[in-house]
Amino acid sequence: MSRDFSRTDRVGQEIQKEVAMIIQREVKDPRMGMVTVNAVEVTRDLAYATIYVTFFTLEGQNVEQSIELLNEASGFIRGLLAKRIKARIMPELRFVYDKSMIEGVRMSSLVDQAVASDQQKKNDKGDA
Repeated sequence: MSRDFSRTDRVGQEIQKEVAMIIQREVKDPRMGMVTVNAVEVTRDLAYATIYVTFFTLEGQNVEQSIELLNEASGFIRGLLAKRIKARIMPELRFVYDKSMIEGVRMSSLVDQAVASDQQKKNDKGDA
């Protein structure tokens, strides 16, 4: 019987949970705002972890600056993570902005516009 999740998936889930807690409670940089950890991809050798994040943007907040701040704090976050997770190898953390949420909202908006356009055309044909 095969396993449902690979080891890298389980490690990624644990890293996602702990990094979210660390960013929320330990990283005290007001320039960053609210950060959501969406997903974590860990390489097979557990050497690197790519962490996908989104931000609840504040006025004047720059996403690139926030990603840069997280990448600068990655050593600090990795140290705290190593204390919380018992692992022989602690992956190097890389933070990446996750655009999927914005793309989802954009696609939903396009679908709504198309449906409204079709409804308008249907109503115009019915009136004629």
